[in-house]
Amino acid sequence: MRNLLDTRTLGREQALRILDVAEDMADTQQREIKKLPTLRGKTVVNLFFEDSTRTRISFEAAAKRLSADVINFSAKGSSVSKGESLQDTAQTLQAMGADAVVIRHGASGAPRTLATSGWITAGVVNAGDGTHEHPTQALLDAFTLRKRLFGAESRGRDLSGVSVAIVGDILHSRVARSNVWLLHTLGARITLVGPPTLIPQDVSAWPAAIEYDLDRAIAAGPDALMMLRIQLERMNAAYFPTEREYARAWGLDGERLDALPADSIVMHPGPMNRGLEISAAAADSPRSTVLEQVTNGVSVRMAVLYLLLAGERPALEKEGAS
Repeated sequence: MRNLLDTRTLGREQALRILDVAEDMADTQQREIKKLPTLRGKTVVNLFFEDSTRTRISFEAAAKRLSADVINFSAKGSSVSKGESLQDTAQTLQAMGADAVVIRHGASGAPRTLATSGWITAGVVNAGDGTHEHPTQALLDAFTLRKRLFGAESRGRDLSGVSVAIVGDILHSRVARSNVWLLHTLGARITLVGPPTLIPQDVSAWPAAIEYDLDRAIAAGPDALMMLRIQLERMNAAYFPTEREYARAWGLDGERLDALPADSIVMHPGPMNRGLEISAAAADSPRSTVLEQVTNGVSVRMAVLYLLLAGERPALEKEGAS
C-alpha cells in the first residue's frame, strides 16, 4: 500500500521530498498551460464524509492539473446516508477502478482503517480525520512558511531554528496536531497558545511548549503566528465565556499584529472567523499568508498525488506514509 495518513510518522527526508516536489509543481503552475499529462488514465476519488469546500476543491484541482480523472463522492445524499458502511463504500470504489482515494472523515482513524483493511488496493490520502490529523494541510503550511522565509533558496531547506506559535482551539484541531509533528520533524520550535480549556489535557508527549497568554507569546517574537479557527461545530460544552471574551484574550487584533516583529508572518488554515480568532486587519495585511496557503495547497497536493501514483514513490514508501 502507498498512503499518506499522518505527519507523526513522516520522516524528515520524506517530508522534504514532498516539499521539493511541490516546488516543481508550483513552477509548472506559473506557465500559461498549467496541466501536466503525468496521471493520465489514473482515477482519484474524493471521498468526503464531512463538509469541506477548500480541501475538496484543492484536491480536485491538483488531480485535474495532473490529468487524472476525478470522482467526487459526498456522503450526504449518498448510500452512506442510508446506512452503507465504509467497507461497502470502499469496495464499490475498488470495483470502479480507483487508483487513489482522498478521504475526509469525522472519525479519527478512518483513513488508516481504509488503508490497512485490505478492502481496496488504491492509495489512501488522509484529508482530515476527526480530531486526529490533516497531513496535507501541515505540508502546505510548512511549504508556505519555508517559501516566505527563504524565497528562491527554499528548495531542500528545513525549518531548523524557526519559531512558530499555534494559537487557539488546539483541543479540536487536527491541523494543530499535524503541524506540531511535521514542524518538529523539520526542526522548528513550536509553542501552543490558548485558554487552558482548549489545550489537550496531556500534551507531555508533544514536542511543543505551552503558553496561555497570547501577548507573552507575541513578545517572544515568533517567526510565524498560526491562528486556528474556533471550531464551534465540534464543541459540545462552553470552553470559554463568550466569543467576545475569547477575541479579547486570544484573538489577533490590530494592536497585537503591530506588536509582532516586522518580519513575522500570520497564517490561518481557513475558513476564518473574522472578528473572533483574527481581525479583518490582520487577515488582510501584507504579512498574512492566507491566500498563499490556498495556492500552495494545490501544489502540495499535486506533489502527494504524483508521488503516490506516478510510480516514483521513494519518499512515501515507509510506515505511516507507506
